[in-house]
Amino acid sequence: MLVIDGSQGEGGGQILRTALALSLQTGKPFRLEQIRAGRQKPGLLRQHLTAVQAAAAVGRAEVAGAALGSTTLEMHPGTVTPGDYHFAVGTAGSAMLVLQTILPPLLTASGVSTLTLEGGTHNPFAPPFDFVADSFAPLIRRMGPSIELELHRPGFYPAGGGKLQVVIHPVGQLSRLDLLDRGPIQRRLARALISIIPRQVADRELACVQQHLGWSEEECRVESVTHPTGLGNVLLLKVETEQVTGVFTGFGERRRSAEQVAQEATDAAMAWLRAGVPVDEHLADQLLLPMALAGGGSFRTVRPSSHTLTNADIIRQFLPVDIRVEQESPLAWQVVVASR
Repeated sequence: MLVIDGSQGEGGGQILRTALALSLQTGKPFRLEQIRAGRQKPGLLRQHLTAVQAAAAVGRAEVAGAALGSTTLEMHPGTVTPGDYHFAVGTAGSAMLVLQTILPPLLTASGVSTLTLEGGTHNPFAPPFDFVADSFAPLIRRMGPSIELELHRPGFYPAGGGKLQVVIHPVGQLSRLDLLDRGPIQRRLARALISIIPRQVADRELACVQQHLGWSEEECRVESVTHPTGLGNVLLLKVETEQVTGVFTGFGERRRSAEQVAQEATDAAMAWLRAGVPVDEHLADQLLLPMALAGGGSFRTVRPSSHTLTNADIIRQFLPVDIRVEQESPLAWQVVVASR
């Protein structure tokens, strides 16, 4: 049994999600201690517990320690079983992080799976639906599987209430993926999504996008949620290039101005554009696991976060792969995943 220290590196929930996914994929049992020790509220929160329960259902696994607040978890995986699954976080906790947990083993399962997930779809500190659908999923399709995502309704913090459906047509083995150049920019779009929020908030956010990035009015639009479940706002910047699509976000919160929301998104977009690399900071974190399952891959990216480096450490404990991170220039790094 692998024994994993949940306080290592950035000490967050990514350690749990990667361990769950790879335990199902490899059949290796594990014990995770000091779960989320690096967070203000250590242990399993609702979204983490839902991820555990989802992994146990999909992998027919035996689990000990699956309770709110638990700081230790043990899992003995069974057989990954495709099918129709429905998982609800029950709060505004991220449904996208539940998807992140069970998607990898289902990409190479023995049949088609349909997932219905409820909870938050646009949360701070989690990949929003649009990032997964527009940036991550197209790259997974290039590795062989078919994955289709449909957003039925968005869910913002703190109300939640979001719902999405994911259909996965797996393959026997993921194909290698190399992303070394992004190619020319083909399209740009800024969307200010608002739910029971004054229109002027979205207008101010988009004005900042035009000022900071030089985007035109035609490249900026306001979208109101038609059947809102609560207050919410997110600014989504989408940059389509020949090889990849970058998605950068700023989340509206109480006591946070529209200008601060826009600054978060535009700063991230500008850092990626200046570096001239295909993979942004958050996409780098997401690509490591499927590339490791494929047995190899590479990409150029901005400075890897502690989140990404910790994820690489957990992957190495489950799989016989080397993950090398080398700086190419002041703004660009290369990540290479190779079988040992």
